[in-house]
Amino acid sequence: MIELRRVSKVYKTGTVALDNINLTVEQGEFVFITGASGAGKTSIVKLLLCEEQPSSGDVYVNGKNLRRLTRRQIPKYRRQIGVVFQDFRLIPSMNVFDNVAFAMRAVGRPYREIRRRVAAALEIVELSDKRKALPAQLSGGEQQRVALARAIVNAPKVIIADEPTGNLDGKLSFEMMKMLNYINSTGITVLVVTHAENLVNYFGKRTVVLKHGKVVNDFPAEADSPAQKEIPTMKSSVTDGASLLSRRSTRMTEKKAEEPARETGTEEPEESVPETPEEPAPESGAETPEEPSGSGEDAPESAEEPAAGTEERDEP
Repeated sequence: MIELRRVSKVYKTGTVALDNINLTVEQGEFVFITGASGAGKTSIVKLLLCEEQPSSGDVYVNGKNLRRLTRRQIPKYRRQIGVVFQDFRLIPSMNVFDNVAFAMRAVGRPYREIRRRVAAALEIVELSDKRKALPAQLSGGEQQRVALARAIVNAPKVIIADEPTGNLDGKLSFEMMKMLNYINSTGITVLVVTHAENLVNYFGKRTVVLKHGKVVNDFPAEADSPAQKEIPTMKSSVTDGASLLSRRSTRMTEKKAEEPARETGTEEPEESVPETPEEPAPESGAETPEEPSGSGEDAPESAEEPAAGTEERDEP
């Protein structure tokens, strides 16, 4: 799934961020990457998001060597990864629904699909009742959950969380990690960069420790960690939302496998979309139009490719 082979990263200033490291993360794993500031954690994230190239060595994700991706291929690659940042990176003028839907609109997903998948993502993070709220009307924990919903709405194969609890208090940090833990239980690979030792110890996941750009420890996951016992107790709304996203991810994979047959002229039956519960009608009783226009949950005619994961950040 993710592999760094003899990777080194030296910045123009002469700073050695990564020094000949090897790291493999298997599909479906949950891995913490820890270490002091300057240990190389952020550099790994930048390499995985193609914000930087390694000075030497190779980085593979889903079997692809990221060195060989062209500029045009990078946006498509990034859509396969969900990213959660410490500073949320929500669009202030958009409500919760539109912030989560933005990435799907940017790649031209139909409105019906956007509406259902955003609803499912908001169920998972338990923010269905905040769909029309602006970021300024939310607490820090709620804003981070919106960022998580945005990361999972496209059914990514990998989620990278870069210090996702850095701006949250202790209780909210645990809630965020519980959600990531549950999402990982559905088969999504989760990579969390953090220096919060209490969370690392409690969740008992595989932990990779960096120091001066080198891997100095790689602790295996604990099978009997307290966090694993909490997965079956997640609310039904959360599991229902995850089930919908998981079904869509499976259909996307099947559709991709059919593409070569279509290219050779062999016609395949049109993909059928399984019926899912429609959203409840507004309180006024008015029906939701199929192709809305305006603001709120309305789909804009066009949108630029989201810049998630493309902003430059200073190496700690």
